[in-house]
Amino acid sequence: MPKKPEDWLEKIAPPDKPKGIFKLFLGYAPGVGKTYSMLSEGIRRHRREEDVVIGFVESHGRKGIEELTPMLEAIPRRKVVYKGTIFEEMDVDAIIARRPAVVLVDELAHTNIPGSKHRKRYEDVQEILAAKIDVLSTLNIQHMESLAPTVRTITGVTVRETVPDWVPLMANETVMVDLTPEALQHRMERGDVYSQEKVHQALQNFFRRGNLIALRELALRQVAEHVDRSLESYMTAKEIEENWPVRERLAVCISSNPAAQYLIARGARMARRLDADLYVVHVDTGGDEKNSDEKLLEANFRFAEDLGAKVVRLRGKSVADMMAELAREKHITQVIFGRSAVKGIRKLLYLSAVHRFLQKAPAVDVHIVTHEEE
Repeated sequence: MPKKPEDWLEKIAPPDKPKGIFKLFLGYAPGVGKTYSMLSEGIRRHRREEDVVIGFVESHGRKGIEELTPMLEAIPRRKVVYKGTIFEEMDVDAIIARRPAVVLVDELAHTNIPGSKHRKRYEDVQEILAAKIDVLSTLNIQHMESLAPTVRTITGVTVRETVPDWVPLMANETVMVDLTPEALQHRMERGDVYSQEKVHQALQNFFRRGNLIALRELALRQVAEHVDRSLESYMTAKEIEENWPVRERLAVCISSNPAAQYLIARGARMARRLDADLYVVHVDTGGDEKNSDEKLLEANFRFAEDLGAKVVRLRGKSVADMMAELAREKHITQVIFGRSAVKGIRKLLYLSAVHRFLQKAPAVDVHIVTHEEE
C-alpha cells in the first residue's frame, strides 16, 4: 500500500523537543550592545521565516534599539497596578497563548512588580521555555548572585537585582557581547548609552576604566567556564579519553609531609604562568593515619586553598592508579610528583609507582620535583 504524503512528513519531521532552547547574550556593563545583538538575531531569524516576537525589550531611549524594535511583532505588555500606580510587565500568558517559535526577553535579572505572575523575570522565562518556545535573553555579569559582592568591592555599587548562578548556566548557548572599555567610554561620551546630563557622572563612577576592565575580565572568565564545561561534557559523552590541551590543568600529588607545601607552591607558580586550573590531590591508600599526620595534611590543604587550588581527596589501593584516573576524568595536562632524596628500596618503589602512572594515564606531562624530607 503506497504511503500518503502525511506519512512521509511524519517520518522526516524532527522529534518534539522537551522544552525551548535558551540563548543568553552576556555583557559586562550596560551599553556593550547585548539588546542590539539580541534584536539583530531576532530580525535575522524573522527574515528566515521563523515566527519571532518581542516579549519585553526596553530601549532606555537608545536610538539603535528604537530603530530595530518596530521590525518585529511585540506582544502587548500586561498592566499591573501597585500602590496606585500602573506599571507594565511582560505578559507570560499572552506569549504562551500566541505560541511563537522564538521570543525576545530583555533584562533577565529584572524583578517584577508585586502582583505579577512570578517574582522574577527569569521565572517567566522558565515557564516560556517549558512551553517549548525558544528564548533569547540578556544579562550583565554583575547581576549574577555570587559575583554581586565582588562587583560591589570593585565599583562601590550595590547590585540589587540578581539571578541565582544556575540561571545563566541553564542556557543552551551563551554569547559574550564584548566591547573594549575604551570603546564603551567613547560610546558613553557620544550619548549612545545615557543622556548627556548623566554621562559625566557615569564616567566618574561605575564606568571608570579600571572598573570596566575588571568587569570585563569577570564576564570573560564566566564564558570561559561555560565553554570549559561544554567541552568536558562533550568529551565525556563521546567517551574521548585522550586529553585535548586547549586549557592547561595541573595536578600536584601530595602527602601529609610538610615538605609538600614546596610542591604546592611550585605548582601554583606554574599554574599562574599558564593561567591554568590547579588541583592538589591526596590519595588515601588505607594505611593507619596518625592524628599528627592528619593535622599536617589539613595544614597542607589549607595552604593549597590559600593559593587558589582545588583540593581533591581520593581513596584507593594505588596512588598511581588513582592519579591516572583523576587525570582522565579532569583532563589534566600536567602532573607534579615530589621525590625525596632517598636510595635503596624506597627509590625503587617510587620509580615503580611513577612508571605505573605513565602506563595507566592518558598523555600528560610529568614533573618530578626533588625535595628534602622534613
